[in-house]
Amino acid sequence: MIFSLILQFTDTQEKSINLLITIISFFSVFAGGFVCGGKGKQKGWLIGGTTGLVYSLLIFLYQYLGHSTVFTFEQLIYHICYILTAMMGGVLGVNILSGPVHN
Repeated sequence: MIFSLILQFTDTQEKSINLLITIISFFSVFAGGFVCGGKGKQKGWLIGGTTGLVYSLLIFLYQYLGHSTVFTFEQLIYHICYILTAMMGGVLGVNILSGPVHN
């Protein structure tokens, strides 16, 4: 939303902040997987992957229902990477936030 406002009310072009938006998107998906994995306390790859999948599904539904287009090959690669990034976040979240396991 912040970037939309910047693009709307300034002379900034989308291609000049495209890399920044991509970096923030990857960080956000990683953080989401990290938090979900920490709360789940086990199977971080599955919880993180589900988080990334839900994110990609929401973007796909917005694009398909709102603009009547499906993912391009480039977008598909990005969303696969988003899911993998969320999985890594989930694994780290389980290992860092869940603490020691007592048997």
